[in-house]
Amino acid sequence: MRLPLGAIAGARSGDKGGDANLGVWVRTDEQYAWLVGELTAARLKELLPEAGEVERFELPNLRALNFVLRGLLGEGVAASTRFDPQAKALGEWLRSRHVDIPEALL
Repeated sequence: MRLPLGAIAGARSGDKGGDANLGVWVRTDEQYAWLVGELTAARLKELLPEAGEVERFELPNLRALNFVLRGLLGEGVAASTRFDPQAKALGEWLRSRHVDIPEALL
């Protein structure tokens, strides 16, 4: 089903200097297996075109992925001209993006 990613995933985001940090997690092992295959660094860039350079880290014991978006915030919050200079809304922006989620995972 084509739904917002937030139908099965939670997210939290924030700033680390000029970089943004974005964590995404799900509740079940089955959802995590799907998330690992679906939400690659390249796919994140498709969903968030402004992302630029992206590093992905897998946290299987937490059923989570962590992404570092290098340079998204320029020189940091004090120098950023972004609407969301601390990247606090980045996780919710990602959760709003529509993806194809298998019905069995809902």
